[in-house]
Amino acid sequence: MPWTIDYYSEAVRLEIEALPVGTRAAYARLTELLEEFGLDLRMPHSRAMGGGLYELRPRGREGIARVFYCTLVGQRIIILHSFIKKTHGTPTRELELARRRQREVCKP
Repeated sequence: MPWTIDYYSEAVRLEIEALPVGTRAAYARLTELLEEFGLDLRMPHSRAMGGGLYELRPRGREGIARVFYCTLVGQRIIILHSFIKKTHGTPTRELELARRRQREVCKP
């Protein structure tokens, strides 16, 4: 059974649509892999951030983006947040926003 991808909100979906063309194309290819392999998708395409949070790692000619996601029961993937990467590490503000949204989505 393939995984399905949903978005935290319409705003998150629009953020991703606003990514530069090459980066958005890389994101589209990675989501195809994510739908097929789910949590088995690993580096260099995806990385576990701990606590059930993951990042998708699209890279285009224009730069690098990060897209945070989590999973729910029933092989559902929820895209929580995206941003254009400008520093070596993941900015704390971006990670905290993704974790806050993850807690909201994964409430028991």
